[in-house]
Amino acid sequence: MKLSFSTIQNQVLKTLEDKLPNYLKYHSVEHTKYVLEKAIYIASKEQVSGHDLFLLKIAALYHDIGFTKSNIEHEAIGCDIARNELPKLGISGEDVDIICGMIMATKIPQHPKTHLEKILADADLEYLGTKHFKTVSELLYKELKHYNPNLTRSEWNSIQINFIQNHQYHTKFCRRYKAFRKQKHLEELKKQID
Repeated sequence: MKLSFSTIQNQVLKTLEDKLPNYLKYHSVEHTKYVLEKAIYIASKEQVSGHDLFLLKIAALYHDIGFTKSNIEHEAIGCDIARNELPKLGISGEDVDIICGMIMATKIPQHPKTHLEKILADADLEYLGTKHFKTVSELLYKELKHYNPNLTRSEWNSIQINFIQNHQYHTKFCRRYKAFRKQKHLEELKKQID
């Protein structure tokens, strides 16, 4: 029997709340909720609905669950967790494969192949082209400082510049509506370095 999305959502969010280390300022429960919200929104703009949307929403929930065990290769760990849990929740093996494809598509550098993979990859980094950029990147800076206490702000700015220059959105919607603002953030960061 396939469980409802809300049942799966409650279960995954509870796991994240209980098991994510609190030094993960960026890869938090809030981030997962945000990516889920943006995946649904981008999907609506990209004419994705029905069963595909259901799978996309599950992939959004599971995309960072690997962080409950490790920050290294967390996407692959997330797939292992999904492969273990989802069949018990009534999700077919074929659908789990599609979900894992989406989870792996969020790995940096992103190489999504399918339309659903492109949507989740874009939802994960949608903040780069939004007014939330500074707030969110500050959370990521704090999180990275946990792993590398010597990370300076100027090093962080250089990392961000390099990252944004190499990043591209994959969906028509994000290319059209997010790329311009992302470019603005890049220019601002470069000014801070000059």
